[in-house]
Amino acid sequence: MERLISVEEAAELLGTTTRFPRRLISERRIRFVRVGRHVRIPVSALESFVADGTVEPISIRWAGGKVVSG
Repeated sequence: MERLISVEEAAELLGTTTRFPRRLISERRIRFVRVGRHVRIPVSALESFVADGTVEPISIRWAGGKVVSG
């Protein structure tokens, strides 16, 4: 079984307050599991959320005083 973490632990891993993962849960933007009255988040759900939000840098160069990608 996959490791499940609390909202507090998720917030600590993301470097946010607990309000952020709670909002993700309420907006159904992240997978979560209900264990009785408790809400737990699979570690893979956090990894997927971070991966989906990761923006890779692009290389830019200047040509004729303008920025061109490539």
